[in-house]
Amino acid sequence: MWNPIDALLGLFSLDIGIDLGTATTLVCVRGKGIVIHEPSWVAIDRRTRRVLAVGEAAKEMVGRTPAHIVAIRPLRDGVISEFEVTREMIGEFIRKAHQQVPVPVPRPRVVVGIPSGVTEVERRAVHDACLAAGARAAFLIEEPLAAAIGIGLPVAEARGSMVVDIGGGTTEVAVFALGGIVVGRSVRVAGDEMDEAIINYMRQRYNLLIGERMAERVKIEIGSAYPLPEERTMVVRGRNLVTGLPDALEVSSIEIREALREVISIIVDAVKSVLDETPPELVADIMETGIAVVGGGAQLKGLAQRLTEETRIRCWVPPDPVSAVAMGAARVLEDLDTWHQALTSLDRGRPARSPVRIGQPIAR
Repeated sequence: MWNPIDALLGLFSLDIGIDLGTATTLVCVRGKGIVIHEPSWVAIDRRTRRVLAVGEAAKEMVGRTPAHIVAIRPLRDGVISEFEVTREMIGEFIRKAHQQVPVPVPRPRVVVGIPSGVTEVERRAVHDACLAAGARAAFLIEEPLAAAIGIGLPVAEARGSMVVDIGGGTTEVAVFALGGIVVGRSVRVAGDEMDEAIINYMRQRYNLLIGERMAERVKIEIGSAYPLPEERTMVVRGRNLVTGLPDALEVSSIEIREALREVISIIVDAVKSVLDETPPELVADIMETGIAVVGGGAQLKGLAQRLTEETRIRCWVPPDPVSAVAMGAARVLEDLDTWHQALTSLDRGRPARSPVRIGQPIAR
């Protein structure tokens, strides 16, 4: 329903694209680029359910709070697990994006990236959370398609393109042509499972219990999916499960690569499965353009080389793989009429507007 007040406030609000990730949320403002890049953490007071901190400030509280304060991630595997907390987080990010804009209550149009494998209920939860957070209009787009648009792949053409989007909670693999996804697969194995694999390896191999933040540091500094030109080492600190006392030991990138082996294999199998289902004409196009690897997981050392070796197709990482989805979402808002059919509706994953087929009469 049209609201004149929302329409007036919308004149002074900024259109924004949001990559609502399990681990990190990025906000891209049309014409300004990425303005927010913060962890998807929220700190709340258990007694009053009041939000105390959002983003980086909330993540700093992890493991350092009294009993009545808890820091949580309101999204799991790319979907909302805590609706009220997610609404507060989105609302805070919308307000931060409008700090330099003289509007008392921002009412922006929002395009949000969602995993391609989510259910209708999960899609509606994201849509409703954005409206409840202050958006006057909310549109959904599948993350791999948004990423392809964000890095400039010719997804609207008859040529085939392919993207592997490795986030915190999900890995999305998709082949595009004529503005839509031809073949796609979503697996709930990504960066979080890599961290968990490192934690399990250290516990089983060395009886050393480490936290999620230490596991993430190990993954970033010495984690790899392919043998490195020069293998590295790192000191890992945690609690010895035998003595119960603090302990530290040095591990190598070879060991961490072994710890990540199973997770990487699942991602590789997903890519191979999508290629196996792709029509041969599109496979020929992909062999020319290569496979784009985006998302935070794309920064894992040697991952592109591993995928290239396994698929026999050149895999490449764009200059800024993390912001691809948010940039693509903002680009869709710049030309909403052109990209409208790429948006996901709330009805069984159909596009928001059905494309016209050759020979089909146009409704007048």
